[in-house]
Amino acid sequence: MKKIVAEQRIEYGNTLVNKSFQFAVRSIRLYKILISRDKTLYPLYTKLLRSSTSIGANISESQSAPSKKDFINKLKIALNES
Repeated sequence: MKKIVAEQRIEYGNTLVNKSFQFAVRSIRLYKILISRDKTLYPLYTKLLRSSTSIGANISESQSAPSKKDFINKLKIALNES
């Protein structure tokens, strides 16, 4: 049985960014466990991985949006992925 390493906390100064990052890290760990146990559901696991990691990417992208409308749109995309 593998030893589980404690999760290192990284703080970005923004609660939403912090939580989305931690969620992505946990999702990647879950993906690794699931794929090692059963490869028959690979497409489902891959979709879970892509969706969970894109939440943080969309939130980070919204931080540099040129307009308020674009900012809101990027956050809506992140919400849809979740």
